[in-house]
Amino acid sequence: MSDTAAWKVRFTAPRVADLEWAAGAPDRLGVITNETGRWQAWTWDLANDERRQASTTDVGSEEVHVLPDGSGVLWWRDLTGNERGHWVVTSFEGDEQTLLPDLPQGWSVGLSLVPAAVAVGLATDDDIYRVFVAHGDEAPREVYAHRQPAGVGAEWPQGRGGLSADGSLLAIRHSEHGDIEKTALRVLDARTGATLADLDDGETRLLPVAWSPVPGDQRLAIVHERSDWERPAIWDLASGERTDLDLELPGAVFPEDWFPTGEALLLRHAFEGTDRLYRYDMAPGELSLLLDPPGTVDTCAVRPDGEIWAKVHSSSAPPRWIDLSGREVVRLPGEGQPDGRPTRTFFFDNPHGERIQAFVVSPEGEPPFPTILSVHGGPNWHHTDGFDEEAQAYVDHGYAVLQVNYRGSTGYGRAFRERLRADIGFPESEDVNAALDRLIAEGVADPDRVFLEGWSWGGYQATLNAGLRPERWRAVCAGIPVGDYVAAHYECSAPLRAWDVAMFGGSPMELPAMYHERNPMTYIDRVEAPILMIAGEHDSRCPLGQVMTYAHGLRVRDKTVEMHLYPGGHHANGMDQQIKHVELVMDFFARHAG
Repeated sequence: MSDTAAWKVRFTAPRVADLEWAAGAPDRLGVITNETGRWQAWTWDLANDERRQASTTDVGSEEVHVLPDGSGVLWWRDLTGNERGHWVVTSFEGDEQTLLPDLPQGWSVGLSLVPAAVAVGLATDDDIYRVFVAHGDEAPREVYAHRQPAGVGAEWPQGRGGLSADGSLLAIRHSEHGDIEKTALRVLDARTGATLADLDDGETRLLPVAWSPVPGDQRLAIVHERSDWERPAIWDLASGERTDLDLELPGAVFPEDWFPTGEALLLRHAFEGTDRLYRYDMAPGELSLLLDPPGTVDTCAVRPDGEIWAKVHSSSAPPRWIDLSGREVVRLPGEGQPDGRPTRTFFFDNPHGERIQAFVVSPEGEPPFPTILSVHGGPNWHHTDGFDEEAQAYVDHGYAVLQVNYRGSTGYGRAFRERLRADIGFPESEDVNAALDRLIAEGVADPDRVFLEGWSWGGYQATLNAGLRPERWRAVCAGIPVGDYVAAHYECSAPLRAWDVAMFGGSPMELPAMYHERNPMTYIDRVEAPILMIAGEHDSRCPLGQVMTYAHGLRVRDKTVEMHLYPGGHHANGMDQQIKHVELVMDFFARHAG
């Protein structure tokens, strides 16, 4: 066992963050691993257990796809971290070439690979969303372009739900009649771009997930929100019929994949921070439980032989890639991640009487503890009973960590997620502060030693609450934050600007009073706590310029602010930088603990 502190080993231990296999050669994998000390894309041939690094940029890679014949993997080349780039193919022998070199640079909005064709979605520098398709060795053709947000297949993870198995049909999500949060579906002729069918649920969104794997089968598994919760449906393009699956399960149910012959779907049931996997057989309409792990299922898919692989973890158990028997199917050599402390979940009422879920993990010893209110990013995301290296590091340093699924989070239905429309910033603040009040009342959190920490949207909540509730915090860490919302809107990438317009109801030019009210700069005079700001030099989501505007505003007001910049984008993919961030936060909080 290494002498390195357990919390550091949780970051540095070799592990597989994501994987995909080739449909025609399932022993050939594309994986994202940290074995070089940075998240990078690799090829992995299970037949001879040979791995080869594919991506080579200093900013690393967070996504990998495999060509259907198993000849190579795709990864996104982004030289600075601003996420603007293009797809690169690296063969299992190590040769590298650009995928579709004639395409412009842009921000990825979808990808689809089938044996007969490839489809790529890009948001280009002129703020136009474009879709390109190439069949075989033919030059790519632009089959769709629009100024409203659109993309190929599933929004995330990319790679699914775009091209049909035979490459003749292409499903796109678009917001021509809504906004980036209310997408409709369109199926195009993949060669001509002609519209073959449209599906629109009006004020709710539709998302494509996966075509039947059987060539010629025109059934597309989709996600709808007609019942408020995410639910699966089948859209049959051959008949034009749509079938919403009637399932007696609480919460959200996502169609994840088809079984090989198209007779059944793999479903993931997500409810109150835990996941289960089910099989749904079409003909009888029968649902059967496949996997009920403690905690979270991050990723799951059906292999060509019908076997299911899934990435599972809980707050105390690090991620593992397993099959339904629990056998670990892929593992890197070396020391694994140490276990963590288990979280406790609880529900509470916010000031409006709405039920909110939170998670708390505490160190050994007797309460009350110094407590970090850690606000999640997104906001289209949510905490689960899942493994969190950063939270466990704070616990190892003696802090309790509180995590709240505030209004605007995913995981609790459409109405809960959309609560932030025309009401950005304040609902989240109310919820996270109410959770902290509950933890103080329970005697878990020491009210005199409370710290605020968040990244991305959590960083926005950190800067906003530093001014809204200045009396609460000993110190604040705002990671990759929004500091000046108006400047952030005009500096960020096109998809982020589109999200602002959707959620605020317009741009800062159209709604100056709303942006002023929800802008952390508005409350900067009230800030009392010292603030540590951490930002990426090339972040296109929370750009550096507006971060520095806020930091400068603190300095000219004689507020205590410290800055740390790292050479990358929205995410620091190097393990050394992630460890450095924890050390910076722990040192900063210790120096200002009183």
